[in-house]
Parts: sequence; structure tokens; C-alpha cells
Amino acid sequence: MADVHPSAVIADGAVIGAGCHIGPFCVIGPEVVLGERVTLKSHVVIDGDTHIGDETVVFSFAVIGEIPQDLKFGGEKSRLRIGARNRIREHVTMNTGTANGGGETRIGDDGLFMAGCHIAHDAQIGDRVIIVNSSAIAGHCIIEDDVIVGGLCGVHQFVRIGRGAIIGAVTMVTKDVVPHGLVQGPRGVLDGLNLVGLKRKGVARADITALRAAFQMLKDGEGTFQDRAHRLADESDSAYVQQMVAFILGDTDRNFLTPG
Repeated sequence: MADVHPSAVIADGAVIGAGCHIGPFCVIGPEVVLGERVTLKSHVVIDGDTHIGDETVVFSFAVIGEIPQDLKFGGEKSRLRIGARNRIREHVTMNTGTANGGGETRIGDDGLFMAGCHIAHDAQIGDRVIIVNSSAIAGHCIIEDDVIVGGLCGVHQFVRIGRGAIIGAVTMVTKDVVPHGLVQGPRGVLDGLNLVGLKRKGVARADITALRAAFQMLKDGEGTFQDRAHRLADESDSAYVQQMVAFILGDTDRNFLTPG
């Protein structure tokens, strides 16, 4: 039911789904579970308690499911769960979780992880996320749906990036990013809204107008950033604005990038 190259090494206990293609010199550990029609190009290493969803493609020299790069890791049981239809390009690394972070790193569906990017322990990555070449997502980060992280970026541990946000290339992100935010500059500045992304998704003009007004209030309104968010919760009936407010008022271990 699967096409396995003779040079591939598959440990006893691994589960290979129907229609999988395992290329030359791949190494698959004993706790790995591959869904249906997963493709491993060649020289791919998959280890640990790692599940990969249907129709995901992993390109050469990726290392998926190795132990965390965390000195506190003591060999405890932890997991990596990857959804369906992801494209994981050359030299990508994704690590399992740690006991201190819930024990699980999770990747959603339909993501694109470009060459050389890294997803660290306990990160939670949503659906349709794009991580561009050589960018690194640190431990415990939450990256919501439809986020794009540009090339050569670094996202600090415990940072949250709200859905639909875009991070420009060569940016260091050390604080939370509101949904649909546009961040750029060497030390990440919240520079506006991801208007191009909103329009491409077909978001209604009324919602885009409401988001722009909300962003202006967050930038120039009276009181603290949290005070402004509470006012938006009472004043706006846009679902997109309420989504932004819920993100700002949610639990976090970090401060926010605020509008410049």
C-alpha cells in the first residue's frame, strides 16, 4: 500500500499510511505515524512521538520530531503533531514539546514551511501559516491562522501572533502582535494593518473600515492600551474588531507591540 525505497530505514513500530511515498535514505523512528499519501522526498529524518497528517510533503534533509533544544529537557515523554497537506521544505527542523510547555508541539493544516526554518518546542502553529526561509519560531509561541512570517525573522519565546498578521523580512518580534497587524523593521514595529491580506481574503469593506478605525483608536485613544481595547469591545459590532479585542484581552506572558 506504500512505495518505500529499499534504502529507507523504518523502525519496527512505525505506522505508514496507505499511498505514502518514502524516498531514498529516509529514516523513520518507532513512534512515528504517517497518515495517508504522505511523501518524504529523500534523506528525511522523522523521530520521536510524531504524527504527520494526510498528503503532507516533506523535502530532503528535513529533521522532524527530534528532542527540544532546551537545556531543561530531561527526556520526558513529549509529542509533535502535524496536520494535513503541509509542505515542509529542505532543512526544516521541528521539535517535540517539553513538560513545562504542555508536552506537545502542534502544527495545523495547509502550512508552508520554507527551507531552513525552525519550529521550536511547544509552539502552536495554526492553519495556512507560511514561515519563510531561515526564520525561527521560538519555544511556546502561538502563531494563529493565516499568519505570514517573512524570511530571516526571529520570533521570541512565548510571543503570540494573531491571525492574519504579516511579519516583514529580517524582523525580530519580541512582543505580541494583534490580529491582522503589519510588523516590520529590525526590532519589530507595528506599522499598520495587513490590508493586502484582508483584501485577498475577500473581507468586506465595512469590516476593513472598522479595523482601520479600531487601529486608530488603539494608536491615539485615551488611557492605556488595555483601556482602549475595552472601549472597542463596547463600541464596535464588527466580528473582526471583536476578534482583535479578544486577542488583546486574552492571557499572555508578554507585552504588545503597540501602533507607532
